Amino acid sequence: MTTVSVGVGPLTEADVVAVARAGAPVELSAGSLSAIAASRAVVEALAGDAEPHYGISTGFGALATKHIPLERRTQLQRSLVRSHAAGSGSEIETEVTRALMLLRLSTLATGRTGIRVATAQTLCALLNAQITPVVREFGSLGCSGDLAPLAHVALALMGEGEVRDATGRLQPAAEALAAAGIEPVTLAEKEGLALINGTDGMLGQLLLACTDLDLLLRTADLTAAMSVEAMLGTDRVFAADLQALRPQPGQAVAAANMRALLAGSPIVASHAGPDCTYVQDAYSMRCAPQVAGAARDTLAHARLVAGYELASAVDNPVVTLDGRVESNGNFHGAPVGYVLDFLAIPAADVASMSERRTDRMLDVARSRGLSAFLTDDAGVDSGHMIAQYTQAAVVSELKRLAVPASVDSIPSSAMQEDHVSMGWSAARKLRRSVDGLRRVLAVELLSAARALDLRRPLQPGPATGAVLAALRERVPGPGPDRFLAPEIEAAYQLVASGAAVAAAESQLAEPLR
Repeated sequence: MTTVSVGVGPLTEADVVAVARAGAPVELSAGSLSAIAASRAVVEALAGDAEPHYGISTGFGALATKHIPLERRTQLQRSLVRSHAAGSGSEIETEVTRALMLLRLSTLATGRTGIRVATAQTLCALLNAQITPVVREFGSLGCSGDLAPLAHVALALMGEGEVRDATGRLQPAAEALAAAGIEPVTLAEKEGLALINGTDGMLGQLLLACTDLDLLLRTADLTAAMSVEAMLGTDRVFAADLQALRPQPGQAVAAANMRALLAGSPIVASHAGPDCTYVQDAYSMRCAPQVAGAARDTLAHARLVAGYELASAVDNPVVTLDGRVESNGNFHGAPVGYVLDFLAIPAADVASMSERRTDRMLDVARSRGLSAFLTDDAGVDSGHMIAQYTQAAVVSELKRLAVPASVDSIPSSAMQEDHVSMGWSAARKLRRSVDGLRRVLAVELLSAARALDLRRPLQPGPATGAVLAALRERVPGPGPDRFLAPEIEAAYQLVASGAAVAAAESQLAEPLR
């Protein structure tokens, strides 16, 4: 596996995903080690200054006016981390913790935080040893960054708190570090702040969501194409010249995907002649590129913001390029929080359109000849009736999750932190939104596949037919009612793994975009 080099410059989305999900190894570049050492020298020069300097020789937050004598500063840093590691609730996912660890390491590598080289190397060592600190669901207000989640990571660097080792076993941090040959860190001036003052948790979740939504929007084009075939719909509305009349970039991509997926479809060709009596398809089919395209444009904006954040050195105070140590407000999570909230809207809407297509396939009044609820024996069997209920329940939840978190703010730290971003909360609900979209698309894929089987002897196109074949390796075709939940789960795994898109792309000249 390729090692991800963490330097003075920004990481990429792919870097973060590789380390967070695939466990790619990490190294600090030579340039980053030099930059870290240079900024540490600035901090150490100020540590003995009679004049107080925030984060170096003072308390924190509302206690920033209190001067801390030299002999108590190690205790100051230790107390900061212990008191801020105040999370509660369920453990967050390993991939999220690894992402925030990597992103904090990236900020340390810029040389703007004043941390010591040894401390940065210890964080790097934890990542490479697959030691994951236990971080809890609740605790971050998204300002000053993700304090509580990052403090749980800093606590592990000190050899305190709980971690998961490479096998996933829960154990005390001191034991895990000792087993890996990693020496715990005794934090020096400024280091506690440098480890916890960042937007890394919300940014890491944004980057993971962007990667996931990139796949799911291609999947949405695929399931929409399968539904168009299953419903005897037309592909004429996806023509390039019609789409060009409204030059929204994402719409053009989605329509091109659907044209490719429906190309060569015998089902589409079977009713393409002048004798076809169907005048127009429903919006959920005809307008699929408009909705999935707008979702893509929203995703592109989110990635733009994420790119800016990846290039940022978020800490307070920071060591400037000319050697000053200055307080700032760059830790405020508003830019990231806004796009995390924004992405929850198209996730809900794409899912809503998918559910409407599924419902149409199940209704004999609208399905253009399919059996009621795609049953084998209507009345005796219920077919996919309750699968659509499941979709509807998820879509209803996604609508609630689309309500923004970032418009809320609750004052903290004795009114010193009187406006917060709630970006972490926006990130947590977006993760649920992304998973909900997967589940809705999986049910559409399952139902469209059954409908395509019921259209035989008509055959789907090569791309959609390959997806149908891939599903049939896991789920049998139409027949009397069966235990349906495992079949939904099989379709979910086909979507989540990317295997559904890969099956379609195996029949296409170019990958879906």
